Amino acid sequence: MSDFLPTGIQLTYLVAASLFILGLKKLGSPASARNGNLIAALGMLLAIVATMLDQHVLNYEMILVGLAIGSVIGAVIAYKVQMTEMPQMVGLLNGLGGASSALIAVAEFWRLLDSSQPIPLDVNISMLLDVLIGGVTLTGSFLAFAKLQGLISGTPITFPLQQPFNLLLLGSYLAGSAYLIRTPDSLPVFLAVVAVSLVLGVMFVLPIGGGDMPVVISLLNSLSGVAAAAAGFVVMNNMLIIAGALVGASGLILTEIMCKAMNRSLFSVLFSAFGSVSTASGGAAAGASDQPVRSIDAEEGAMMLGYARSVVIVPGYGMAVAQAQHSVRELADQLERMGVDVKYAIHPVAGRMPGHMNVLLAEANVAYTQLYDMEDINPQFEQADVALVIGANDVVNPAARSDKNSPIYGMPILEVDRAKQTIVIKRSMSAGFAGVDNELFYKAKTTMLFGSAKDMVAKLVSEVKQL
Repeated sequence: MSDFLPTGIQLTYLVAASLFILGLKKLGSPASARNGNLIAALGMLLAIVATMLDQHVLNYEMILVGLAIGSVIGAVIAYKVQMTEMPQMVGLLNGLGGASSALIAVAEFWRLLDSSQPIPLDVNISMLLDVLIGGVTLTGSFLAFAKLQGLISGTPITFPLQQPFNLLLLGSYLAGSAYLIRTPDSLPVFLAVVAVSLVLGVMFVLPIGGGDMPVVISLLNSLSGVAAAAAGFVVMNNMLIIAGALVGASGLILTEIMCKAMNRSLFSVLFSAFGSVSTASGGAAAGASDQPVRSIDAEEGAMMLGYARSVVIVPGYGMAVAQAQHSVRELADQLERMGVDVKYAIHPVAGRMPGHMNVLLAEANVAYTQLYDMEDINPQFEQADVALVIGANDVVNPAARSDKNSPIYGMPILEVDRAKQTIVIKRSMSAGFAGVDNELFYKAKTTMLFGSAKDMVAKLVSEVKQL
């Protein structure tokens, strides 16, 4: 039995890793995402059980207590959190993942220090990388949470000599790491590099604006995986290495997809302080245009929608803030009963995290077959009678296609201006995260329906029912 146990554990890890890969594959499609999540969860259950059977585990009682407490907290949070607050929850989970990985390195350093055992070079380097990546992920994710939650300003926060200060922090960490490689038993220096890593995380996210949060969350998710893989090398656990590598790779791929959707490089996202109104070099300032706009009431909007043959609904962050997804689905259902063909156009960076709109609409029981990616829906706008924009701004701004002086020039957008008519539901004429006026609002085919997304959509539903 003792000879079989290590082999059985590694075989279980292999099965768990296969389930992780299969789960990730299925997460790539809305149709199979729920099953993919369950498959990956089963893989994690197998990995946890196999690890608990490992002969190096000494205290099952404490582990079971931790599992019980964590499970209860996780279940309560998952049950109570609003779908509109899912980006904040993802940010917190990323941070906790980074914290757990960094704590593994700290605990292993302390253990080796107490045992007076020499710290091998490879383990030492792995611990230092784990502390750096885990610490940055922890404080960076918590700061992203604070920005998303509105606890601090979502605009980029900068100060003089910020980049030299960041370089000084990074240099300090590298210098401390070099010292620990030569003198690995120095506790004060180790604690100092831990503190520097935490400050680096704050400085990493501080100058990034709310408009770039989908990219930041994806990147932090990737970093949490890399930190877990580094922790796997620290404790020599194959499962942790594989799981961390999968999360790191998938998060990095998603980050690249988000950057392409914004037509920007990851470097510019991290270092250009995008999202500050004062940095917008092109386009009018928020609400500063003297061009006329055409506004309508809910009755007129209902007539345009009810007598259309095809309607494309474009959800944005305004819909999420107003929690209007259920009203939107009710409107779509009513239009479909009247014979109107309804589709949803999803921009990759609409909202505050990757897939934010998909999650909200899925929570409202919108069929995934009605959700169209940007590449698929853009050719169909010219045949659409009405494009209904609900709280979206920069992702439908034609300036991205036509104004070379605009800071969003070149960013792929949903081409709602090509529809025969466009209705925009918005509280005011304020600018989006890019800090520039939206040319769409002044187009001859565009009408504005001012008000809260939830209230206006509810009024549209009521008016459509009376047609």
